[in-house]
This record gives sequence, structure tokens and C-alpha cells, in this order.
Amino acid sequence: MGSSVTSVATPEKTIEARTTGVDFALIGHQESWRAAADVLAVLRGPERTPLPDDEIKDILPWIPPRAVCHVEIGSVFGTNIGSTRSVGAKARGLYIDSFIPPDRLGAAYIHENIARVRGAAACAIKAGAKIVSLGGFSSILIEGNFDQLPERNGTVFTTGNTLTVAFIVQGITKMCALEGRNLRRSTLLIVGATGDVGSGCARCLAPLVKRVLLSARNAERLRRLATELQADGVQVEIATDLFENGPLANNHQRFSAEADVVICAASLASPSLLLGRIAPDAIVCDAGYPKNLSPSAQLPGAKIFFGGLGQITGGLKFAPDFHGILNRHPFPDVVHGCLLEGMALALERRFEPFSQGRGFITPQRVEEMEAIAARHGIYLAPLYNSDGPVEDEPVAAGLVEGRLHGQKEWTKASVPGEPPLHCLP
Repeated sequence: MGSSVTSVATPEKTIEARTTGVDFALIGHQESWRAAADVLAVLRGPERTPLPDDEIKDILPWIPPRAVCHVEIGSVFGTNIGSTRSVGAKARGLYIDSFIPPDRLGAAYIHENIARVRGAAACAIKAGAKIVSLGGFSSILIEGNFDQLPERNGTVFTTGNTLTVAFIVQGITKMCALEGRNLRRSTLLIVGATGDVGSGCARCLAPLVKRVLLSARNAERLRRLATELQADGVQVEIATDLFENGPLANNHQRFSAEADVVICAASLASPSLLLGRIAPDAIVCDAGYPKNLSPSAQLPGAKIFFGGLGQITGGLKFAPDFHGILNRHPFPDVVHGCLLEGMALALERRFEPFSQGRGFITPQRVEEMEAIAARHGIYLAPLYNSDGPVEDEPVAAGLVEGRLHGQKEWTKASVPGEPPLHCLP
């Protein structure tokens, strides 16, 4: 095992970090062993034999957080910097993997995983990143505990949750349009409603639907959120342990039975949500990372899509080339909204902690973040699920606009002229 770890972590295989010129850093982790194996294969190089699955599971916990590649994003619009307006601006950054093992996302590993996120954050700070986006469980672990992060030295952090909410809401609206649904007649169910993303979705969508059903584990937070929404005249019902079996199972089933629009935004360590009884032909957005919905969930007639995803139309490059590995989607240059937020802010030259804490996402903040992203050609990604695209058009309208600005659909080029990077000793 020692030689396998060394082949990933030795200096010649480590991305060396400049101390200047790093606009952003993205902190993430892989949601499956297959994805983790693909990342390790690129880091080890094509000349090495791929590691067997059992060896990958043995060595991954021993790999420290580290930068694995350079990332470059382009804007399809100009950027104002002082009195100068640059056309087709670019931002350069790093992707830092915390190497949290996919089977260690549960509560039993919370202290270990916070330490990994802290290590990844230290890596970003040392590289001189101006803004850092926290992806996946990184943002969940830190969203209410920013004091857990190391000394910042001018680096700011964002959970990226505001742009994630924006793309979830856009996806719901688009899916309703595709299905010919009237959102104002809908009953909205949000699973994981008291989290930062869930509560943000509730504030944005509650004024647009007939009734809101909120589900989460923490009863007190549920009551506070319900009271906030009810003060604005929203019809709200709440439930904890929504899909638990037992004496109250029938009540739980009745609670969710009329839900015809569902957002799954719970902090689950694996795709384990069965969801239970919902309206026939319900629209279901799985916005989790890892995914929320269990593969064995019985949802006949439901229209399911993966939410919170955006698409870059101004160009996305990795060096080394991690296309299709770090962004495992059926469409080009699709990235999770939590990571895109930091990239959009870097293009805007707004190095600020736009999303921080829990429960502060408002429709006004979502609208502001949407505008920033759209200004640089970052739009809602084409909708898809585990079976493939859910809409007829193969490419998002935004990508067509990007091609008009000379961008290619599937960019495989590496970032030219980048020096080697070293983030950790």
C-alpha cells in the first residue's frame, strides 16, 4: 500500500502552487469510489496500471488534502476592473480534493472530515487563492462553523449555496414549464428544509406555490422557518422523520401525499431516501451531493431531475485534464452551483464571502447571484437524471450563445503556460 500512496503524493506527482495569480480555489470530494478511482488514475499517470478497487479503498483515507489540478474559466462578457473593461475575461484557480472517502460521510466521521476540510482550506490559503468555494459535504460541515477554518490571510470562503439555490429554483420552474404545470397550484415538499439550501429554496418558492410542506430532523428549526414563511401569508405544514416506519407512518404518508413538486436537499451520507407517498407524476428535484434518492425508491410516474447544476459557456479547462472526471455529467462544462459561485465571483472580481452561515439566503440575494453568473455566461445546465436528458434540446441555450463567442462544446485542452504547483509540503 505504501508505494501506491507514494505514487499519488510524491513531489513529482504533486501540483505545485504559485503564491500569486490564483483567483479562486474549489474544495471538493468524490461521491463514489468509481469517481475516486478515476481521480487517482489521472494523478498516478497513464504509465501506471490502475489500482484494484480494494487497494483504492485502503489507500484513500491516507491521502492528505491537496491540489490536483489547475482550473481556468472564461467569461463570455467583459469585466470592469477599475476604468478598464476586458472582453472575454478569465479567472484561474485550483481544484483541491479533500479526499474524504465516499463511505465516511456519516456523523461518526464528522471530526475527521472537518480536519480534512481544514487541511484543504490551508492548502487554498497557502496558494494565495482570493476566494474559495466549498463543494459537497465541505459546505455542510463548515456552513455554520466558519470559525473552524484556519487563519485566512486575506482569503475569503463561500459555501456557494446561493447559486445552488438559484439553479434549483430555475430547474423547478423550467421543469414545470416542460410538463405544462401551473406552479401556483402546486404543493411543494422540501426534504432537508432547515439546511441552508433547503431554507433558501423555501423562501424563494413559497410565494409561488399554493402550499408548502417542510420536512427536517430538527423540530425547533422547522418551527422557526414555518413561522417566518407564515408571516408572509404562506400556508405551511411541517413534519419530522417524514418517511419513518412506525405508528405514525400513515400520518406521514398523508402529509406528503399531495406533494406534486418535491425538492430533496437533505444532508445524507449516501443515496438512501425512499421518499414515500407523493402525488402521481410529481416533479422531483434531487439536489443532494451525494444524491438523496435511493436507487430503490418507488416513484412511479415521477419526473426526476438532478438540481443545482450550472453550465459554463465561456470555456472551462483543467490541467491535468480532468474533463469528465471532476465534472461527471452528460453535457459539457457542467459544474455544481456551489463551486460555480466562487468562479463567478472571481470573474466579477468580487472577492467576498457571498454565502456564509445558515439561513441567510433570500430571494434578493439569489437574484443578485443569478445576475452575476449570467453576466459571465453561467446558466442553468440542461436537465437530466440517471436515465439521461429529460428535455428534447441536447444543449442548453446558454451554450449556443457561448459558441457564438467562439467557444467549443467539449474543450479538452490543458491550461497553457501554467507552472507546476505545490500546495502541501
